[in-house]
Amino acid sequence: MANMTSKQRFMAGLNGEPVDRPPAASIVSVINFELMDMVGPHFPEANMEPEPMAELAASAHEVMGFDSVMPVFGISQECTALGCEVEWPDDNMPTPSADAPWADRDAEIKLPDGFPDSFLEDKYVKCVLDAIRLLKNHFGDEVMILGKVMGPWTLSYHVYNVQEFLLDTILNADRTKESLEVLSPVPVLFAKAQIEAGADAVVWADHATGDLVRNSMYEEYLLPHHQNLVPQVTFPNGDPAPVILHCCGNTLDRIQYFREGGFAAYHFESANDPYEMVAGAEGKVKLAGNVNNPVTLLQGNPEEVRKATQRSIDAKVDIIAPECAVPLQTPVASLQELVQTCKDN
Repeated sequence: MANMTSKQRFMAGLNGEPVDRPPAASIVSVINFELMDMVGPHFPEANMEPEPMAELAASAHEVMGFDSVMPVFGISQECTALGCEVEWPDDNMPTPSADAPWADRDAEIKLPDGFPDSFLEDKYVKCVLDAIRLLKNHFGDEVMILGKVMGPWTLSYHVYNVQEFLLDTILNADRTKESLEVLSPVPVLFAKAQIEAGADAVVWADHATGDLVRNSMYEEYLLPHHQNLVPQVTFPNGDPAPVILHCCGNTLDRIQYFREGGFAAYHFESANDPYEMVAGAEGKVKLAGNVNNPVTLLQGNPEEVRKATQRSIDAKVDIIAPECAVPLQTPVASLQELVQTCKDN
């Protein structure tokens, strides 16, 4: 088979088509301190300004060889546009404050005044859109450009705080459903804006993980929203845009529901055996993952990285990637070893 471009390779994996070798992807974040030192941009500027954000994102391909780039490194980028206070540290990912706008049980559940225009005018939302435009101008159609949004479940964590929202899933079903309904327009708006800016696909993070909630809660609360919202993410010509679900933790017990959510692929973690996840997907949703971060990529030697990567390849995972955002202390060499293992197949 002739050599493919990175975008062709990624899209072929996403569509279940033949590839010249397994795609190696940055699905959520492969950014680390060593990479920042090599390239130049550091946190917090790379989370707050489009030029350093785009330059750091581009290094996933230019330094480490991944077939995709993705400029949204954390999970809090859209929080300020929803009324949350966000901390932007220089030594960690941005995090929303625990003093969330809906944490008070008497708080009205509503989007900020001026939505959707006020959302799209938010500094940190515009930063992402401008960074995607810069990446598109730089790479064209050679490299897969991914956007990223938080789905209504993860956004609920931010505007409530995690503990309060999870309590409501048990004690106040009506408020939980109201929160998800009110927040549902947000990821669609942000995803479509990123597609219009030049993203080829969008990662949709919604952390209804088995580590926190039962699979029946996903089926009851979140699956209907995914089935309704994901088809709304389209290219400007109206064609459906690929949406990749990311959900952390042990999720084998809900892959049957993820299959029904309308996603092009599911990005999964090493808590799940890749062979079991491939069997559970039944070919109805493509899979990306699931090389372990804390043990393998952060602390493992090259042989251990190759072995873990090869196991995902041998299991027929469609797109090979770290399981989640890599720890910021992860060595660049470990990520390069993951990519090289894909190239050697």
